[in-house]
Amino acid sequence: MDAVLQQTAERLQNNYPYFHPLYAGQMLKPAHPIAQLAYSLAMTINPNNHALDGGRATSAMEKEAVAEIAAMFGWEKFLGHLCGGGTMANLEALWIAGQLEPSKTILASTQAHYTHARLTKALHSPFETIECDSNGRMNVSALEKRLAQGGIAAVVATMGTTSTGSVDPLHEIIKLRAKHKFRIHADAAYGGYFPLVNNLLPHTQNAFDAMGEADSIAIDPHKHGLQPYGCGCILFKDPMVGQFYKHNSPYTYFTSTELHLGEISLECSRPGAVAAALWATQQLLPLKKGGEFAGGLEKSLQASSKLFSKLRKDPRFIVPFPPELDVVIFALQADSVSRASKLSRLLFDAAAKRDLHLALVELPLSLWPHALSKMRRDRETITCLRSALMKPEHLAWIDHICKRLQSAAAEVLA
Repeated sequence: MDAVLQQTAERLQNNYPYFHPLYAGQMLKPAHPIAQLAYSLAMTINPNNHALDGGRATSAMEKEAVAEIAAMFGWEKFLGHLCGGGTMANLEALWIAGQLEPSKTILASTQAHYTHARLTKALHSPFETIECDSNGRMNVSALEKRLAQGGIAAVVATMGTTSTGSVDPLHEIIKLRAKHKFRIHADAAYGGYFPLVNNLLPHTQNAFDAMGEADSIAIDPHKHGLQPYGCGCILFKDPMVGQFYKHNSPYTYFTSTELHLGEISLECSRPGAVAAALWATQQLLPLKKGGEFAGGLEKSLQASSKLFSKLRKDPRFIVPFPPELDVVIFALQADSVSRASKLSRLLFDAAAKRDLHLALVELPLSLWPHALSKMRRDRETITCLRSALMKPEHLAWIDHICKRLQSAAAEVLA
């Protein structure tokens, strides 16, 4: 065992420093120590939260932890459970929409996560996209035109896109529901915890204030919730959708008349250790405004705002719009879009040499209507840099990040 563990430790060195504030690339956030310890403690039992037989204690922990998440949106009566991640949570929401309105279309924005197109294909549900405005949000006018044509089962409102951190105008989408009658699924896999903060932009605040009016919500505790992978959560406002999960099991549910979580989830075996980790974290860091957990998210928002301001003052950089959450996108000035895209890749490499790790993202030019006014538009999309400032520690490191970025930009432009 010693030899194998030594080999494992050596293999694990082949990674980026995900824990460090100089890592601002992919959406990776270290699990809190309390989550790691509670997970390890539960793993000595290795419970299965499908049926109460396999996870008596952790099933109770899951129900309590999920209820605390639902309370963020003002829900007391609901149906919900943990799952493997945002993909599985979205699958269940789209599946329920298809069960309620068979053969009708699912709508999402062009900047919604690619999982929706894949999942609707797997579910054999029609799927269409709605164009975005210049801030990466679903265009409500375009949505209303499509809704007028009828045949819509559900609209997916993305509460924090993974490309730009943009938040769809959920409060405006809800106004359309009264007239056109459709379900609303809030894909808050990334942004689901931000209703707890006090420093959102006004538009973003309005959108998050309306989350309690959605029919279903997907949220990923393994993103901003300080949890290990994979910990997702799906919530339904109407508990009656549980009727679609009913199934027969020849041996699983007969030891207790209480609700077995497998009776309200598409997944069968699920790790109870995930529930123990989430429950313990929320005991230590309650999901409440003004609390320590919310304060960490607020620091991430401050970090993104500070980075945006610094980059916008530097004439070498172009940044299309202020960040709504903790994601900032930017590129270098150039005479053409293709040249700017090439410079982005060079800047990505130059920053990495300085131990600053970012991400690359391909975005439509419609998100840069003014920022690219002086560029020759010889491509349909632009490759740009994306920074995800998910860690509270990022706020104290913005000056260091900017110095490395400026040094890398000087090298590339030379």
